[in-house]
Amino acid sequence: MSTETHKSVDDSSGANSFDEAGISVRNVVKEFDLGQGKRLRAVDGVSLNIAEGEFVAIIGPSGCGKSTILRMIASLEVPTEGEVRINGAEPSELTKEHRLGVAFQDHALLPWLNAWENIALSFRAAGMRPDPERIEGLISLVGMDGFEKSRPKQLSGGMKQRIAIARALALKPDVLLLDEPFGALDAVTRRQMNVELQEIWSRDSITTLLITHSVEEAVFLADRLVVLTERPGQIKLIEKVPFDRPRDRELMLTTEFHELCDRLTESLDAGESTEVLEPDK
Repeated sequence: MSTETHKSVDDSSGANSFDEAGISVRNVVKEFDLGQGKRLRAVDGVSLNIAEGEFVAIIGPSGCGKSTILRMIASLEVPTEGEVRINGAEPSELTKEHRLGVAFQDHALLPWLNAWENIALSFRAAGMRPDPERIEGLISLVGMDGFEKSRPKQLSGGMKQRIAIARALALKPDVLLLDEPFGALDAVTRRQMNVELQEIWSRDSITTLLITHSVEEAVFLADRLVVLTERPGQIKLIEKVPFDRPRDRELMLTTEFHELCDRLTESLDAGESTEVLEPDK
């Protein structure tokens, strides 16, 4: 049985061309081998351009391929079809040069290292000597002054994620990739982390891709939102966020903020496909 690759929503507004600076995803398809000649198509013909210094969030139903797209950009997965480039280069090239910063929902801090040492791990993994001034600056940036010697078990969930983000920023990456970094936090802490991340991002305006299930989080943080369909994920809608920066807590209380969130929520299809593909005959 064969399938048709559907055309994605055209991403032309404010987007860079494929070989210019930023993240470029062109006609990407990702299928996973399930064995016995069967494949699962997770992403189907996605094209997306993220300009240098832009903050883009991807939202969509559970299992629609959001994290798969991020993992292809992070060089953790290889597209079945199509191409991914960052600043015109293969993602694997930036990974080798430690120019990609990635933070996941699981903070992945080493429990036997304190906060300072967990950030320093980025330098050691790259074969570099830790830069104390840079590490101390990042600890201050993420609001963790005084907790340098604390181990993960002594930190709250929000504190652990602050250290994980600092670690992702340690080597001054070209691109920051965030996969549900606050998904395991309670609602109050999550809102606080959204405010803090917006402040952190505004200092350097690093090219950022956020994967999230929270429409409110996406609207508060992003310059543009990408809404995916149910699996196999395709781009259903690209929405420019109209709010000026910097953004503060008061924005979340406005009618305009809630109207945009409501409209985007309505655009999400709660259904989920489980399409399994047989080999083409």
